[in-house]
Amino acid sequence: MADKWKRIQKDGYSIIVNEGGPVLGIGPGFEDHILVQDGYAFKDLNRNGVLDPYEDWRLPWEERIADLASRMTVEEIAGLMLYSVHQTICKGNPMAAMLYPEQDIPDTREHIYDLTDTQRQFLRDDNLRHVLIAKVEDTPTAARWNNQAQAFTESIGLGIPINISSDPRHTPAASAEFDMGAGGDISVWPEHIGLAATFDPELVRRYGEIASREYRAMGITTALSPQIDLASEPRWFRLNGTFGEGTALAVDMARAYCDGFQSSQGDREISGGWGFDSVNAMIKHWPGGGTGEGGRDAHFGYGKYAVYPGNNFDEHLKPFLDGAFKLKGKTGMASAVMPYYTISWGIDAKNGENVGNSYSNYIITSLLREKYGYDGVVCTDWLITADPGPIDTFIGGKSWGVETISVAERHYKVIMAGVDQFGGNNAVAPVLEAYAMGVREHGEAFMRERFTRSARRLLRNIFRTGLFENPYLDPGESRAVAGNKDFVAAGFQAQLRSVVLLKNKNQALPLTQKTKVYIPRRHINAGKNWFGVPTPARDIVPVDTELAGRYFEITEDPAAADCALCFIESPQSDPYRADEGYLPISLQYRPYRADTAREKNIAGTDNRSYRGKTGTTSNEPDLDLILDTKKKLGDKPVIVLAQTKNPFVVGEFEAAAGAILLYFSVEPKALLEILSGKAEPQALLPFQMPRDMAAVEAQLEDVPRDMTVYTDECGHAYDFAYGLNWKGVIADERVKRYSEK
Repeated sequence: MADKWKRIQKDGYSIIVNEGGPVLGIGPGFEDHILVQDGYAFKDLNRNGVLDPYEDWRLPWEERIADLASRMTVEEIAGLMLYSVHQTICKGNPMAAMLYPEQDIPDTREHIYDLTDTQRQFLRDDNLRHVLIAKVEDTPTAARWNNQAQAFTESIGLGIPINISSDPRHTPAASAEFDMGAGGDISVWPEHIGLAATFDPELVRRYGEIASREYRAMGITTALSPQIDLASEPRWFRLNGTFGEGTALAVDMARAYCDGFQSSQGDREISGGWGFDSVNAMIKHWPGGGTGEGGRDAHFGYGKYAVYPGNNFDEHLKPFLDGAFKLKGKTGMASAVMPYYTISWGIDAKNGENVGNSYSNYIITSLLREKYGYDGVVCTDWLITADPGPIDTFIGGKSWGVETISVAERHYKVIMAGVDQFGGNNAVAPVLEAYAMGVREHGEAFMRERFTRSARRLLRNIFRTGLFENPYLDPGESRAVAGNKDFVAAGFQAQLRSVVLLKNKNQALPLTQKTKVYIPRRHINAGKNWFGVPTPARDIVPVDTELAGRYFEITEDPAAADCALCFIESPQSDPYRADEGYLPISLQYRPYRADTAREKNIAGTDNRSYRGKTGTTSNEPDLDLILDTKKKLGDKPVIVLAQTKNPFVVGEFEAAAGAILLYFSVEPKALLEILSGKAEPQALLPFQMPRDMAAVEAQLEDVPRDMTVYTDECGHAYDFAYGLNWKGVIADERVKRYSEK
């Protein structure tokens, strides 16, 4: 029979093109590991000279998955259940070094894209196949690293490819919290809350399509996103990663995001909407992480509890059940779920347990698996099985509710809760210890079946992205895809559409090109970053004056200016200090005394009340900046541009501002385009802006849109779905669709 395939040599690998079949990628040194049957070529992944079912691309995925899972040893499945700590493909990343000091070993690489000794070790010895990458030098470097890593795993064991993942990496604030992905020369978009401010699910779906193409150009096949927690608690410092506090909006955005990321079309589709453009969406955080008591976050020991004083638990499930689990596209539902660190206090009526969500059999098996029928991958958040550090440190384990049991026992409890994978764990030993515990309690057959169940779920996400056929990349082609002009233009348009105009008294905006603009320096107090590393006090120029000068006349003399641009950030405060204990999270700039806070906390047995205590913000000088600038300008307008992480109390400065713009991680050029009238603001508030801190204390952590909102001097209430354009208050179809509770 004549051959129905041909080989093409690429740079560092080769491809085999089958007539009417898939393109196969072959790593260097494995060109002879080809099997031919019926004239077609197949990869001999386990190098045994036989075409095994899992190697036969003609068979349905489930047949191939079942065959491969049956061939895997317990050790290999245990390795498949690991998800690596953050890896970097660059000349250095202090962030990763702070998070994972064990990576600080001699670097023997000849090239940036070479595998490190540590990476070779966990791929070979621990059978790890899921790798999280953070900072990368550029897209071609990421592609070359991908090729080296895939060739390495092709050479060992059963030849299972690597599933590479990433945190969100498309915003300009690449060093922001929970945005450790950076580099790659990709398009730039607003962060999640900015996408929500567009109130346009179709835009978010398009973002997913573009982002997935750029991810695949770097070898990334799983996105550790979207974050679809309902943002019902305004003080939560991860609110900026959500789609806001409107349930219907969050549902539609979650669905659109997953459809965009997971769908392949045309000749890029393999089956069921999945294919070579698909990226698995790992939605987070089940069952919703936005209800932390007092707004505190569970990355820290002081924020381990989620509470439900409004008995509103079920509403937080809707972005999952009605959004990410009910996609319009052929992939059907999000392929992976990440539970949050929190203890969902008082929710487990079946077992009466108050443990972190990944440890809860009720949260994972009774609800997610059985009641709602989810059979995709469930992966823990990072480092939940490690021992915790001090209560106020980000770095350390987050084993909330099970701090007193051993690391191996924690792994066992997670597995028995129904979870498949351990985020941030490179070591297979505790997983194998957990397996042995299960054998002693339930027998070998039971535990083998339990491990095989997880193996099938995990393998499914590798098969349907086409990695078993071709995991290799052409760096030149990758460079042409990532950050191409059409993708960059789409991202910039999304940035323009994400900026909210809150106030525009007497049509202070837009400005003309001849406007003389004063831009005061911004003072940053000394403090600590989110890793706890001290940061020095400094004064900064908030925007490139050369860039701003292309739009306006820039002056350093406030007396000569027609207006001023004050760049600030929303208030930032510390909810705990070792010398003072628990403190209020303040959404105002001036010191705030919490006289109306709860007298006693809801969750736990220790006293965490902050009633009567005073909270301060690290960026109080932002308020002084506005007020001092207003004194200098007199009747001339001060325009406030606020990089917004959370809702905040604008009443401290609103009367001094002629115009107020909120933005969510956009490039300065986008702001200047709006200020100059070259673009018109279109965005709407994806959350409520509080009247004052008493309104914040009165709202309930689990109930969205229950605050008394601020009303400005123009009579505009800063409520959910409010926003201005040049004509006035926006009242379009988006507002009608999403503003009703």
